[in-house]
Amino acid sequence: MPRLLVGIALAIGLIALGPTRPAVAQERVTLNVDLTFYGDNTEFFNPWREGETLLGSEGRLFLDVDFNENVTLRSGFFGDHRFGDANLFHIVRPVLALHLQNDFTRFIIGSLESGTQQVGKGPDSLGPHGLLPPLQRETLAFTRPDEAGLQWTFDLEQFEQDTWVNWQRLNTPESRELFDAGIRGRRHVDLGLSAWLSYQFHIVHQGGQLFDAGPVGDSWAGGPGLIVDLPAGRFDRQTAEIHGVVSRDVPDRLTAEDADSGFGLFTRYAVEQKGWRAHLIAWRARDFVKIEGDKHYGSLREDGDLTGLRHYFETGLTRTYYPANEVGFEFSARLHRIDTYHDYSFRILAKVDFGFRLDRPDRP
Repeated sequence: MPRLLVGIALAIGLIALGPTRPAVAQERVTLNVDLTFYGDNTEFFNPWREGETLLGSEGRLFLDVDFNENVTLRSGFFGDHRFGDANLFHIVRPVLALHLQNDFTRFIIGSLESGTQQVGKGPDSLGPHGLLPPLQRETLAFTRPDEAGLQWTFDLEQFEQDTWVNWQRLNTPESRELFDAGIRGRRHVDLGLSAWLSYQFHIVHQGGQLFDAGPVGDSWAGGPGLIVDLPAGRFDRQTAEIHGVVSRDVPDRLTAEDADSGFGLFTRYAVEQKGWRAHLIAWRARDFVKIEGDKHYGSLREDGDLTGLRHYFETGLTRTYYPANEVGFEFSARLHRIDTYHDYSFRILAKVDFGFRLDRPDRP
């Protein structure tokens, strides 16, 4: 409860200061609201991943102060509420970030641009940074929706890239520091069809020099890929992609013999038509282990045993609906084949995202 009161007081103070404090220059102040409502149910009964139900809402209320077209200061608060939780908020944190940007790139220090992506992409692409599921599971957008650290993005017509470091935990006498870092990018090429050369890499590191409170370890995976826009035909869009990824999991650098190296091949086909999206994923891997990756793609079982050769297939159907310009709904259902096991899952996702400019009086 004290955390909640502090967060509410901070938000009220920021909003109150926005329209009343005299402008130092010609800055523009915008109040933004970004809300996500989610219900994710996984009926999994296999040796690799347990089923769970995630039901809740998360949101950010923040002010953007644009000093000019290149510099923005963001401040506010973030809250995550799990339905049925005795606490009003599961997480309450500040939103603090400085953005430096131009027409094609942006650098951020502080709260990252991550969390739940916009609706319409499908559940298989909704991770915090849109990585492939073997590298980073998409449910982290619900279970770890707030990230902070450093981020550098490029957004051009022929080139896109997102690079980040997310600091998760400090090095203390009780625990090692923990952070993850990654890069996701693609470059447009003409192969007769519109295509993109893709590359992704993600690492989770545990370490720190101040306190020796556990092993130093790393878990990483990544590799190149190709995404092709197929002729649309009777549909709005068709895409096919293939990615080759290698992995290396080192739980303790002092005992390198316990490390696991692996390789996987990820393929995905997706078709879109008038708010509907269907997808099919096929995956084959050997000795693939990656912390934060979807365990359906990995060789490490829940009981700690390793299954060398893995096969995973997934198909799903998604419906996207926009009842208002600021509101989007996504409904999806998926079937999963995990080696010889068959499971299913479904999800509902709603996004509310809007902002409005706060009028500020002129300097007297």
